[in-house]
Amino acid sequence: MWLYLTALVLVPLVGVVALTTTIVRMAVAEAAGAARSEAAVGDLARLHSARSAVVREIVPSLSLAIIDDSAAATAVSPDTAALLDQRDLAEGAMQDSRAATDEALERLAAGSSSDATANSAVRRATALRAAVDGGNTDIDQLYRGFLALADDLAAAQRRVAQAAAAEEAPVATSAATEDVRLIADAATVAGRLMPEFIGTQLMGAERVDEQAWRIRWEDYEHARRDVGELSQPALRARWWQLRATPEMRGIDKVLGAHADGTATGRLSVQELITLVGQAMTRDAAFTEFLDEAVAEAQQLSAADREAANSRRDRLLALAIGLVLASLAGAVLVGRSVSRALGLLADQAERISHGQLVDITGAGPREARTVSAALATTVAGLRRIQDQAGAVTRGDLSAPVLAEPLPGPLGQLLHASVEQLVDSVREREELQTALAHQAAHDPLTDLPNRTQARTLVTAALHRGRRSGEMTGLLFVDLDGFKAVNDRHGHATGDTVLREVADRLRAALRPGDVVCRLGGDEFVVLVERVSDERELVDLARRLIDVVSEPIAVAGLELRVGASVGIAVSQDGAVDADALFAEADTAAYRAKAGGRGRAELFDETLRAQQCAHSEIETALSAGLAAGELQVHYQPVVHLASGRLEGYEALVRWERPGVGMVPPNDFIPVAESSRLICDLDRWVLHEATRQVAEWRSAAPDEADLTVAVNVSGRHLADPRVVQDVTDALAASRLPARLLVLEVTETVLVNEPAAFGHLAALRELGVTVAIDDFGTGYTSIGQLASMPVDTLKIDRSFISSADSGHAELVALMIRAAHTFGLTVVAEGVEESAQLEWLRNQQCDSAQGYLLSRPLSAEAALAARRGTPAPPS
Repeated sequence: MWLYLTALVLVPLVGVVALTTTIVRMAVAEAAGAARSEAAVGDLARLHSARSAVVREIVPSLSLAIIDDSAAATAVSPDTAALLDQRDLAEGAMQDSRAATDEALERLAAGSSSDATANSAVRRATALRAAVDGGNTDIDQLYRGFLALADDLAAAQRRVAQAAAAEEAPVATSAATEDVRLIADAATVAGRLMPEFIGTQLMGAERVDEQAWRIRWEDYEHARRDVGELSQPALRARWWQLRATPEMRGIDKVLGAHADGTATGRLSVQELITLVGQAMTRDAAFTEFLDEAVAEAQQLSAADREAANSRRDRLLALAIGLVLASLAGAVLVGRSVSRALGLLADQAERISHGQLVDITGAGPREARTVSAALATTVAGLRRIQDQAGAVTRGDLSAPVLAEPLPGPLGQLLHASVEQLVDSVREREELQTALAHQAAHDPLTDLPNRTQARTLVTAALHRGRRSGEMTGLLFVDLDGFKAVNDRHGHATGDTVLREVADRLRAALRPGDVVCRLGGDEFVVLVERVSDERELVDLARRLIDVVSEPIAVAGLELRVGASVGIAVSQDGAVDADALFAEADTAAYRAKAGGRGRAELFDETLRAQQCAHSEIETALSAGLAAGELQVHYQPVVHLASGRLEGYEALVRWERPGVGMVPPNDFIPVAESSRLICDLDRWVLHEATRQVAEWRSAAPDEADLTVAVNVSGRHLADPRVVQDVTDALAASRLPARLLVLEVTETVLVNEPAAFGHLAALRELGVTVAIDDFGTGYTSIGQLASMPVDTLKIDRSFISSADSGHAELVALMIRAAHTFGLTVVAEGVEESAQLEWLRNQQCDSAQGYLLSRPLSAEAALAARRGTPAPPS
C-alpha cells in the first residue's frame, strides 16, 4: 500500500516539478535580463550626464587658467584687457559647471554599477580643479587631463551601452536600447568636439592637434546621420527639431567652416563666448533628448520584466494547483491508513526538521509504544537544546547545565557539555588575563607603553570634541640606575613598584599613570583648566617620588625630572605629545634634575631645528656631502704610524663645515645613525684598502671606526661589517670598531653582537673610557681588545686624574688589553704617557684629522694638496 501511495504521489509530482522548474527558470532569466537592461540604460544616462558635465567644465576652467596666465592670454588675444573683463564671467561659469559636475557624479555614484567609475572621476576632477585653483598649472596638461577624464567616462558609457545591447530582449526593447546608444554616441562626440575646438582657439594649433579635431568632426557627421535613422518615429522627429534649433545650426556652421578650411584664424573673445553659450544650450537639449530615449527604453524594459514575471506567476499557480491536486489524492488514499500512524509520522517528520514538538500517543499499542519512545527522545533533545542555549548565551551558572541525561548516551553527552563549559570558562579567564597582560606592565601592573598610547589617543579625541585641554607628564627617575647597579635588580624592582604606587596615589580620580619601561613613567591628565595646574601636579609628583624608600633595612632615595606637554582641543596626535613631553623632560634633566619643565616655543624651535638637521643630513648622505677624515694613531714606543681613526665630517652647502657635535647627536636619535655608520664603514675600509694596494709597506695600517649604540644593538650590524670588509677586501684584523662604555651598559644585545664581530677577526675598542659607569674590574668580562682613555683625563692637571690614568693603563695591561690615549696636545703629556708604558696615542700634538689626500701626502712627506 505504501509503495502504491508513494508512486501515486511522486510520479506526477516529479514531472510537474521538472517541467515547471524549466519554464520558470526561463521566465526568471527573461525578467532578470530585462531588469539588467533597464539598469544599464539608466547607468548609461547617468554616465552621459557625468561626461557632459565634465566637458562643460573644460572651457571655463581652461579660459580662467589662460586669463590668469599673462603669456597665454596675450597669445589668445592682444586685447588682454578684454580678456580680463571676462574673468568674472569665466569664474561664474566655472563654478556653475563644477556644481553641475558634482551633482552628476553624485547621481552616478548612486547608480547600480558605476560607484568605482564615479569615485575615480571625483578624484581626478578634484585634482584638476586644484590645479586650476592653484594658478600655476600647465595649461596643456590641464586641457588634456580634462579630455582624458571625459574620454574615460565616454569609454565607460560605451561599455554600458554594449552591455545593454547584449541582453536578450524583444525587438522593440532592443531597438529602443540601440536608439539610446546612438543618441548617447552622438551626444558624446558633440560634447567632445566643442572643447577641442575651443582648445584650438585658446591655445593654438601648435598645442592642440587640429587634425585630430577634424577627424572628430567627421565622427560627429557620421553620428548625426546615424541618429537620423532612429527606429522610433517620435525620436526621429524630435531629432530633426533639435537639428533645426538656432544653437545647433550656429555651432555646426562655425565648426563646419573651420573643419573644411573655409574659415581660418581665431574667433574673437565675444564670438567664443557666444559659441560657448550655444554649446551649453545644445548640450542641455542633447541631454533632454537622451533622457526621453532612456525613459522610453526603460519603460519597454520594465514592460518586458512585468510580462516575464506574469508568465512566471501563472506557471507557478498552475504547478501549485497540480501539486495540490496530487496531495488531495494522496490524502484520500491515506485515510485508509490508521490516523494514529499518520499523526506519528507527522510528528516524526517535524522532529526530523528540528521542531521539538509534544508527542501525543493514539491508536494501536504499537503506535503508542513508538510515541512514548519518541517522547522520551524529544525530552532528552530539549534538555540538550537548553544546555546548548545556556552555553551559547554564556550563562555558565545555569541550573540546567547540572541536570544529567538518562541512559549511557545521555551520560556521555552530559560529560561532553560539562567539559565544554569548563573549556569556555578557562578560555574566558585566559583571554581576560592575556588582555590584561598585553596592556599592563608586569612589574607595576600599570598600563604599558602600548596601552599608554591608546589611552592618550582616546583622551585627545575626547579633548577635540569637548574643546578641553589635555596634559601629559613625562616622569624620568633620577638616580635610579645607581640604585640598580649598587643594590641589584631585585631592589630596583621594589623601588619601581613603590614609585608606581606613590604616583598612582598622588593623582586625581580619572587621571592615569603608565610605565613606558625602565625608569620612565607618563601621567595622563584630562580636563585641565590651565598649564599652572599641570606644573603644580608635576612638583607634587617630584616631592612624593623624592621621599626616602625603605627596602630591606636600607633607606634609598631617587628623584624625578618631569616634562610637561599640553594639547589644546586635541590639536596634536599621541606620538607628537609623547615627543614633546620627552623633550621637556630632557631639558629638566639637563637643567639640574629634580625639576619640572613645560614644553614651550623654545623647545618647539629646538625640535624643529633638530628635524631640519635630520632631514638635511639624510639628504646630504644621499648627495655625497659627507667626508671621512683620518686622525693618525702613533705607537709610543717606536714612534711609527700605527693607523687612523676615521672621523666623519659634513660640508653642508650654503652653511659650511658643520661641527660633529651638531649633527652626530641628531643622527643618534634616529635610525639615520645606522645609515651613517654603514657609510663610514664602507668608505674607511675602502680607503685603507686602497692605500695598502698602492703602498705594500703600509700593509699593517689599521682604521678605527666608531659604531653607535643604536647600530650595535641592531641585529644587522654583523652583516654590515661583513659586507664592508667583503666590498673593500680589507683584512678583518685591520679594522677596529670603537664603542662607548655606556653602550655596553645600556644595550643588552651589544655583548652578543660584539662577540660575533670579534669572531670575524676585527678588533673592538672601548672609546672615551672613564666617562661612563664601567668599573675597571669589569674589563675582564667585556668582549673588547683595546681601551681608549678619554681626552678629559689626559688634559686634566688634577693629580688624581694622573693617578687614575696610570691605574687604567696598568689594569688594561693586566687584562691583556692595549691602551690608546686620546687628546694628546702637549709634549709633556706624551712623555708622561711613554713613561707609564701607554701603547699608543692620538691628538693635535701628533696630527689633526686629515682628509684622505692630506693623510697620504703626510706619509709621503710631500705638501698636502689644497683642500
